[in-house]
Amino acid sequence: MTPGTPRSVPPDGVRWPVSVKGVLLDGDRVVLLRNERDEWELPGGRLEAGETIEECLVREVHEELGVVVEVGPPLDAWLYDLPEGTVLILTYGCTSPSYDGMHHSAEHRELAWLPVDSLPAAPLPAGYVPAIERWRAQTPTA
Repeated sequence: MTPGTPRSVPPDGVRWPVSVKGVLLDGDRVVLLRNERDEWELPGGRLEAGETIEECLVREVHEELGVVVEVGPPLDAWLYDLPEGTVLILTYGCTSPSYDGMHHSAEHRELAWLPVDSLPAAPLPAGYVPAIERWRAQTPTA
């Protein structure tokens, strides 16, 4: 399987680290972060022991963007194959009362609000796109 290709059926008895990602929209734009692999990704990160999914996502988004979010519904789950191993990605819709002061942490190279319709052309793991589109369909635009 090609790195970065989502797959839906795990082999029996296999466990993976879990990464929880948030979809934040502003109209028809989604916030994305450029990582060290020069890919765009959703904000979020690894679930820590004893932490709920919601706690993880609130913590990670605050660390990476400097904003507070409210975690909404689950949007998707998929396995992401990377050179260093497979990660289970859980995506959730998120909202924030304000994007004032939003910035990227040293963990990422860049922050951008990209139009959702432009995502197929962006260097973005394909598994993120269905979650972004689901959240856009559920979120009224301003």
